[in-house]
Amino acid sequence: MYKQTTRSISVTVRPVYLEDQSTPSDNHYVWAYQVKIENEGSETVQLRSRFWRITDALGRTQEVRGDGVVGEQPVLRPGESFEYTSGTPLATPSGIMVGAYTMEAGDGSHFDIDVPAFSLDSPHQPVRLN
Repeated sequence: MYKQTTRSISVTVRPVYLEDQSTPSDNHYVWAYQVKIENEGSETVQLRSRFWRITDALGRTQEVRGDGVVGEQPVLRPGESFEYTSGTPLATPSGIMVGAYTMEAGDGSHFDIDVPAFSLDSPHQPVRLN
């Protein structure tokens, strides 16, 4: 599990390698990641957009931007949380993801909260000793 808090909004991520959806012989590896966003502050906020930077084991980077998450722009009142699951494929047996959510406060102002960097690991990644 990976967790980070920005402006009293906590984001926890748990990545899971999906063996049944992956085909290592075709360089196709798939992960799901479960996200929990918790409003530990005193103001109501709404998640407006997302940004992801996905980097594979060869250093190739893909950036993803879009409105909301999984088709939603959840409103989080103080003490509330929102959970969702999404996924990503890679052409390598490991990688890393990091991102941010743009939130809107009750007064209409916007601010970014960090999503912690998290590792995408599969049992197919060769082990290298340093």
